[in-house]
Amino acid sequence: MTTTQSPGADLPLQQHESVVIRFAGDSGDGMQITGNQFSHTSAVFGNDLATFPDFPAEIRAPAGTRPGVSGFQVHFSSRDINTPGDQPDVLVAMNPAALAVNLKDLKTGGILIVNTGQFADKDLKKANLDSNPLLDGSLDGYRVIEVDINKRVREALADTELTAKEVQRCKNFYTLGVLYWLYSRPVDTTVEWLRAKFAKRPEIAEGNVKALQAGYNAGDIHEMFQGRYEVPACDDLPPGTYRNIMGNQAVAMGLVAGAQLANLRLFFGSYPITPASTILETLAAYKHYGVSTLQAEDEIAAICNAIGGSWTGQLGATATSGPGMALKTEAMGLAVSIELPLVIVDVQRGGPSTGLPTKTEQADLLQAVFGRNSEAPMPVVAVRSPADAFDCTIEACRIAVQYMTPVILLTDGYIANGAEPWRLPEIDSLPKFPATFRTDAEGYQPYARDEKLARAWVKPGTPGMESRVGGLEKDSLTGHISYDPENHEKMVHTRHAKVMGVRDGIPTPEVVGADSGDVLVLGWGSTYGAIASAVDGMFAAGKKVGRLHLRHVWPLPHGLDEIFSRFRAVLVPEMNMGQMARILRSEYPTQNIISYPKVQGLPFFTNELVEKIESLLEQ
Repeated sequence: MTTTQSPGADLPLQQHESVVIRFAGDSGDGMQITGNQFSHTSAVFGNDLATFPDFPAEIRAPAGTRPGVSGFQVHFSSRDINTPGDQPDVLVAMNPAALAVNLKDLKTGGILIVNTGQFADKDLKKANLDSNPLLDGSLDGYRVIEVDINKRVREALADTELTAKEVQRCKNFYTLGVLYWLYSRPVDTTVEWLRAKFAKRPEIAEGNVKALQAGYNAGDIHEMFQGRYEVPACDDLPPGTYRNIMGNQAVAMGLVAGAQLANLRLFFGSYPITPASTILETLAAYKHYGVSTLQAEDEIAAICNAIGGSWTGQLGATATSGPGMALKTEAMGLAVSIELPLVIVDVQRGGPSTGLPTKTEQADLLQAVFGRNSEAPMPVVAVRSPADAFDCTIEACRIAVQYMTPVILLTDGYIANGAEPWRLPEIDSLPKFPATFRTDAEGYQPYARDEKLARAWVKPGTPGMESRVGGLEKDSLTGHISYDPENHEKMVHTRHAKVMGVRDGIPTPEVVGADSGDVLVLGWGSTYGAIASAVDGMFAAGKKVGRLHLRHVWPLPHGLDEIFSRFRAVLVPEMNMGQMARILRSEYPTQNIISYPKVQGLPFFTNELVEKIESLLEQ
């Protein structure tokens, strides 16, 4: 940390490499908007960042209660980072419930900004607090900044025409202004966003702008802080043009790009379900890219419509979460049987049943790989981060088109709602995989196959190339209904061999850190950031620890057995009860596979992994 003089102020300006801020308040306090705006401004400023939104499943839990607390954590840095941070350096608590739920995570000595205007006796009662934390000494280990934000906003907007309720809705932007001042962030980006967002309600826009500016000015006027902070722009990211992107946005763009690279139109049939719904919402705005979207009446209709899209010669796709995957499984088997390209996006969430709709989990892996009746194999690809979602989605599209098979793309709530900088790709560098449709009727057999065991794709109505379609077993060449035992066994083996053949076209994952030694940490999906942070730090400290991350989780890539044999143990952290560890033990029974499960609806923290790896090293 270095200290310089703040331009235009008497307070010292302290430089930090990275900072973690958590905004927390009631669901109606606008914490998600506040966090997103701070993230966007930091991205424009040039910081690397990672975010973690955390909000309740209820549309509106009782105001001021602990179940109603909504939070947004942002980690912004002058260097390349992988996670939204383990513990916040700064906690903004808009009410007692937010303080009670989040205080345990704040670093000792961290900054705690508290809205005292929401700490009346009735507010404490709603939060199930027997005493006032501002008075009972429980906050003595922190740098507490008490601000009556409710009052400050009323004073700042006294001359506006806004109602008292509308005025209080501006308090999140007052808070944002305070944080912009404290961390030397410009307000211009948010001002422009507000005026565009509320163009039809300019009085609302200007009220929020005034609140934002009042919060920014309060840093100087009220002398709340002993200094200001600055996190310089990040200069160790690869050169290029970056934008801030959320996981579901990247999946939607990847589907559009994948269809374009296959020279196809995209048909997306889906049913709204948390946390996958915004994929449908995003794609609905891409009609000018040849995208057709349909919001179906239920999950089964959604996937059946997507299969129909593929049958007509488009790239069919659908998106859902765990409960919706369960409903789609029969239709997935149909797609396997008639062998059409289809991309099925599963944005995993906590379960079972409705479970934890807004919390994250990785517990759909076995469902994705094996969860269908009979032998119905599918390739499964897993996204590791919001920025990785674009490339991963294109990869799922490629496999679907080239192998004429449905493909499952696994992501999760942490990735879907999280954000990070994404370097825009060079469009011409994206690999093309144009789909081909057979039009020559001479010698046509619907289930004759190419070198990848993929059957020909024929648009319905092509003269002389009529064929049967349906879920009954088919003859291995003609596609006619067949109950012949040997034919059924042949078709089962052929479909299996086609999917397992996908591994011939994918690379063996790279080992990062130690190439051999004590512990290899193997991850898949959104555990990537925490694993990278933990292993890279330990390897730099001289530990014989390496990491490997799987993008293709089924079929598994070639070469894993040889890699595993170079380490004493393979640690598999995952947000389930050890599903990938089960698969690896089955496929590589001679290796020392150690499961490290976590099922709290929360991602792994770096320090959790460091402690686990160190315990293995001690053994």
